[in-house]
Amino acid sequence: MRKIKQKKVEKELSEYNKYIIELFHNPKNLGKPKKADISVSQSYTGPCGDTMQFFLKINDNIIEKANFIADGCAASVTTASQTTILIEGKSLDFAEKLKAEDIDEALKGLPEDHKHCAELSIKTLKWAIKKYKDKTSLDIYES
Repeated sequence: MRKIKQKKVEKELSEYNKYIIELFHNPKNLGKPKKADISVSQSYTGPCGDTMQFFLKINDNIIEKANFIADGCAASVTTASQTTILIEGKSLDFAEKLKAEDIDEALKGLPEDHKHCAELSIKTLKWAIKKYKDKTSLDIYES
């Protein structure tokens, strides 16, 4: 059974460029952070069944730290990782303007049948930002 899974992973990885394979084997910002001053997380499941979750530490509208958890194919893991790389240290405005094409370009091209994973990453990110903004506007309203 283990050999079958390993062959499936090897076959899947043969579709990707070296950058994506490296990022899949060594994803940046993987895992739930232990503690954050202000954080928000949002989980989303795409049409392919892959699930992604982002954790954002935001201070003065700057994303100081971004982490993720992804359950899915190599493209899901790498698009989530690449998204966190692109948004760390950037403004919420920058992150909100990010597009799936930006993720695809940063990854040096996803296979056509996996481009939807970049869309999943962007959708999850935008939901997390919306959740943060909704939360902070409620905090301001309640003050």
